[in-house]
Amino acid sequence: MDSVLFSGILDLPWWGYVVAGLLLTHVTIVGVTVFLHRHQAHHALELHPAASHFFRLWLWLTTGMRTREWAAVHRKHHAKCETAEDPHSPQVLGINRVLWGGVLLYVKEAANRDTIERYGQGTPDDWLERNLYSKFVLLGLTLMGLSDVILFGIVPGVLIFVSQIAWIPFWAAGVINGIGHYWGYRNWSTEDASTNIVPWGILVGGEELHNNHHAFVLSAKLSNKWYELDIGWMYIRILEAFGLATVKRLAPVPRFVAAKPVVDLQTLQAVITHRHDVLARYAKALRRIRFKEGTAHQTMQAMRHELAALWGRSLASREQLVKQLQDWCQRAEASGVGPLISFSQRLRCYA
Repeated sequence: MDSVLFSGILDLPWWGYVVAGLLLTHVTIVGVTVFLHRHQAHHALELHPAASHFFRLWLWLTTGMRTREWAAVHRKHHAKCETAEDPHSPQVLGINRVLWGGVLLYVKEAANRDTIERYGQGTPDDWLERNLYSKFVLLGLTLMGLSDVILFGIVPGVLIFVSQIAWIPFWAAGVINGIGHYWGYRNWSTEDASTNIVPWGILVGGEELHNNHHAFVLSAKLSNKWYELDIGWMYIRILEAFGLATVKRLAPVPRFVAAKPVVDLQTLQAVITHRHDVLARYAKALRRIRFKEGTAHQTMQAMRHELAALWGRSLASREQLVKQLQDWCQRAEASGVGPLISFSQRLRCYA
């Protein structure tokens, strides 16, 4: 009886089942972060049809998630972030509801046909998607469950299968969508509450670097600092080395030249392109002002809002924006606030 319960085709020691479970869930993690997130939702990279179809097949077997639904819900999250229309914002819904019930929030939003129609464009719509993956969701999960039992035995197989189908709902839908907008450190002053949970993106393939992702949504690489590790990026580079992936976009890297006497259009474009870097440097300059220096601190706070408003004025012409930035630099350098003067001079170096 024990042999039937605990032995499948692969008769492994107890630690072998643990390793097998971790490896199988890890493939699912890679599928979600590389295929669903970076490739499908944001088009940050292209995948060879062989790699793309492998991930589609694997995710059908292990999660039952439809590609179009996942991409649509995630795109809506970015479009409506931290508002009442955000499918899973802990700032709106509360951390406990998102952390422990994130998968229920995903299922609810995935059933919203308006969301799917509006945000689900450009995802696979071939014969296999229409007639197999999207139509027979439970079939894939059933096949994976039976395979686990046959390979590992009834008890280990069931435990491994449960781990496979529970990993993404908890870690991605719960932890990343919950804690990733509630607690952690921030490299970039994004308009939402996104955070990097830890600098080592391993458990969910790099998705732990969530603030970096919200700052540079279209980047195929989620790590920005030298001490950060995005394991999903490592897999992308491996796929790239075998001709199975092509990176389309990365986070822009600031380039500096000698300070221009007067801000021009190229400076404006560089400042807008590197706005997250600009605001991060401004935050460092602001920290150099002691709170007891109330007037200087208030001046820098007010001018920060003015500077950030530059890339939000969509109705202003380029000439108007250049003039506004020139005026901002003149007032900053006439303010008498040392850190603000230094920052303004550095701003004229962006190229």
